[in-house]
Amino acid sequence: MPEISINTTQNVNINFAVASIGARMGAYLTDGAVKLCYHLLMQWTILSGVSIDNVIRDNWSMMAIFILLYLPVIFYSLVQESLMEGQTIGKKLLGIKVVKIDGYQASFFDYLVRWVLRLIDISGSLYIAGMTSMAATKYHQRLGDLAAGTAVISLKNNINISHTILEQLSEDYQPVFAQVVRFSDNDMRIIKETYQNAIKNNDQVTIKKLISKMETVSGIQQGAFSDSKFISTIIKDYNYYTGK
Repeated sequence: MPEISINTTQNVNINFAVASIGARMGAYLTDGAVKLCYHLLMQWTILSGVSIDNVIRDNWSMMAIFILLYLPVIFYSLVQESLMEGQTIGKKLLGIKVVKIDGYQASFFDYLVRWVLRLIDISGSLYIAGMTSMAATKYHQRLGDLAAGTAVISLKNNINISHTILEQLSEDYQPVFAQVVRFSDNDMRIIKETYQNAIKNNDQVTIKKLISKMETVSGIQQGAFSDSKFISTIIKDYNYYTGK
């Protein structure tokens, strides 16, 4: 499954798999069920309740009222994706989200382009054009996605903070080594991954080599710190300084 790299606020890239066509269809059907429920609600509680057709005889007025009542259905995806950062009720339940291909948050204009082209690749072709486009493109993009430069990703990746260079820091955390800024994000990712693998395999030789390399690159000396305390402090300090 192709992936899209999302850049976090700490300049860390996390890869998310592109949403499957099945997941997108599931979200579409779920949203369709929500809109159908709204339609039935309008029919049962408002239109039939006040017998609006007996009150207003003018066809143009009737049409205007129907359009007004069905605005939530017409603008359903545009409004929800704009307010819910790329999700609708269906997308949220299926764990998928609209993002830009470059990994950044889509804008209102991007959602607008996707919404306008729904008339072609969804409503106008009974989703045939959309399905064909998704099946033929690398990132499963329908025509609206291609025009807006967006794709839909799955948020169900088994990714947690231990898979990145991020570390949970307490609000009163006090850093020890200011020299950690000499490391790069890639350096820190290698340090954390190497350390975690060494701990898992009880590989003390690798831990010693890692510390020696860290001292050489940064000029920081281990001193009285234990091996684990020294490495964890380095990682936390790096997060403290680069996250400010």
